[in-house]
Amino acid sequence: MPASPMHADEARIDDSLVRRLLAAQFPVWADLPLKRVESSGTVNAVYRLGDDLAVRLPRIPAGAGDVEKEGDWLPRLAPLLPFAVPEILAIGVPGEGYPWSWAVLRWLDGELPVPGRLPDAQALAVDLGRFVAALRQVDLPGGPPAYRGGPLTAVDAETRSAIAELHGVIDTSAATAAWEAALAAPRWTGPPVWVHSDLMPMNLLTHQGRLSAVLDFATLGTGDPASDLIPAWNLLPAEARPAFRSTVGTDDAMWARGRGWALSMALTQLPYYRTTNPVIAANAEHVIGEVLADL
Repeated sequence: MPASPMHADEARIDDSLVRRLLAAQFPVWADLPLKRVESSGTVNAVYRLGDDLAVRLPRIPAGAGDVEKEGDWLPRLAPLLPFAVPEILAIGVPGEGYPWSWAVLRWLDGELPVPGRLPDAQALAVDLGRFVAALRQVDLPGGPPAYRGGPLTAVDAETRSAIAELHGVIDTSAATAAWEAALAAPRWTGPPVWVHSDLMPMNLLTHQGRLSAVLDFATLGTGDPASDLIPAWNLLPAEARPAFRSTVGTDDAMWARGRGWALSMALTQLPYYRTTNPVIAANAEHVIGEVLADL
């Protein structure tokens, strides 16, 4: 877990606050053992509650609406997906000095996958492809726009700003060329489909190397499916990418846009988290290297 706050507007969250919230709103769980989960997550603080529960609290205003969004959509999505997703058991309201909604969830066991240390990368690639393909095929009307469901041009300015900020840290000429190649890919012209749009390694759980659960659906919504291709570069080695790609089913344009999303995310993450979240920063460096090597 990062040793210092990652965001200027981050709420102060500690064991005492969580205990007070539970006692005031869900006293049946208030006396269970409570332990903060060491996590590289950037938006939520997570506590394990007893053996079977978790408490999840947004750290920043940008995450304030996530609890209600997930509470609305996850129960409808869960039966349609091939892997476990979070199950919200109760939603808490602001109180005890904490300003936003928060949630008690069922605990999901598993291990976070680590790039370069995957026991069976080919099998995991197929598992990830199955999840992405199943989510795309969901037929639930009225979904919100996905956080990364629009065109890459929406993040062009911030991506170029990050490249400039990384001068002397990465090969900015190569990064610019890679980014412009992604921007040149044909846009998505199909109907909006469901996407998770934040399939980072810290949002995946595995058991014996196989995918067991997908976490954190805050960025869930509908749009261009390209953003769900990011595990090809943030987690999977080059030799496992074809298995992922064939299982998902994607054309060259979508693959190029997916690579662009992976690159843009990494470029913006690296300067922002370089001193506050070493896990995210290390993954960002990894992604940049993988994308530039893949062209």
